[in-house]
Amino acid sequence: MSDPTHPLSQFYLAQTRRHFFSTIGRGIGAAALGSLLSKDGLTAEPTSQGPFKRPHFAPKAKRVIYLFQSGGPSQMDLFDHKPMMDRVRGQDLPDSIRQGQRLTGMSSGQEAFPVANSIFKFKQHGQSGATVSELMPHIASISDELCFIKSMHTEQINHDPAITFFQTGFQLAGRPSIGSWMTYGLGSSNRDLPSFVALTSRGTGRPSCQPLYDRLWGAGFMPTSYAGVKLRSASDPVLFLKDPPGMPRSMRRDMLDELAALNEQHMERTGDAEIQSRISQYELAYRMQSSVPELTDISDEPDHIMEMYGPEARKPGTFAANALLARRLAERDVRFVQLFHMGWDQHSTLPKELPGQSYDVDQASAALIKDLKQRGMLDDTLVVWGGEFGRTIYSQGELTETSYGRDHHPRCFTIWMAGGGIKPGISFGATDDYSYNVVENPVSIHDLHATILNQLGINHELLTYRFQGRDYRLTDVHGEVVKPILA
Repeated sequence: MSDPTHPLSQFYLAQTRRHFFSTIGRGIGAAALGSLLSKDGLTAEPTSQGPFKRPHFAPKAKRVIYLFQSGGPSQMDLFDHKPMMDRVRGQDLPDSIRQGQRLTGMSSGQEAFPVANSIFKFKQHGQSGATVSELMPHIASISDELCFIKSMHTEQINHDPAITFFQTGFQLAGRPSIGSWMTYGLGSSNRDLPSFVALTSRGTGRPSCQPLYDRLWGAGFMPTSYAGVKLRSASDPVLFLKDPPGMPRSMRRDMLDELAALNEQHMERTGDAEIQSRISQYELAYRMQSSVPELTDISDEPDHIMEMYGPEARKPGTFAANALLARRLAERDVRFVQLFHMGWDQHSTLPKELPGQSYDVDQASAALIKDLKQRGMLDDTLVVWGGEFGRTIYSQGELTETSYGRDHHPRCFTIWMAGGGIKPGISFGATDDYSYNVVENPVSIHDLHATILNQLGINHELLTYRFQGRDYRLTDVHGEVVKPILA
């Protein structure tokens, strides 16, 4: 269009302006120049794929390791001890406690809601006096390093929307995950590995429980370059990591250069930022052919480290093996590492299922904290441990002397955090005697997200992304930094 006032001309102009800052300086030539300069030590800042070359303010943490426990761990069987329940075992949950709150379809038809006290023993540990279940002896041993938040609550009562809410700040699929927001806001500190990595493991509690979907570490409406990369537990951590038989590296390099040239020509014509994402991802995949095998080769780990993480650490795909990989990724300055461990959905026979599920993660979770600390990395690495909601104090199904079940419970649950500028050795928030309602210092999902971003030097109200005419943010229009837990 030759007329600059024509609506179509204005549309193309807006497209060009919209994508200018996301595309400038990101061509193959600029990437090559940046690589040469960084090798010569001439660039002080990390390669940034996001809009900011530095945080909004001085960060306490450089990276996050999020140990997500999928399925909803039972807070009153692990961390939120309620000794009064021993005296009211089998009695119906008082209406004054439930207050007509909604139930899932799995227990709404019950004629009674008998209180099921935990059959597991609790003990105080460390100088902080944290009360932890016998199911978590290793986590109990590091309780003075942890901040327990016992007043978490969520709006969702079913798994998929609750997990989606935790990952994206919204209950419906389609928005960027928290790791994508980190990558968008801060970029990458390692040009040879993704800024955001996801690892999954299947627990022994309920091996066939709720599935996990790739969108949980996806970029939503952002360019796909901000999405998390899942490392598999199979022989090849990333599919097609190896060149096909008969293809030398020089041929692969020539092919990528030709493909990049074609893509850049197409991008100049269309202004589509997704094309630049594609170029970046091809280049990253090429570099990962060298960096990922080195990352996943744990043969250089000394025996005392392997023993610290436990016997499962040598089995690819276990939580322990993934926890060790998380530390290795953190050492290589990967910005956001998220471990998803399935199996916490104990609807029935909880006393039979919960010990094995806890065993899966207890030793390795504690080992990760110890390992980071002994390497001087805990201070600038924020570790988060927790699931999407809690469990009910009343028994789902039959309550017997040796068995009980627990339904989903969004009203209150416990997570813990460590390192990254979080106060160690404290408990924040409180629930009522039935671990049913928050009675002190409630913390929402948005509050947690705002706090995580804050520790990385990001003002959650300023980290926005424009999509379809609206500015979105991880915390939507909510969220307050939980300042009392900050060191």
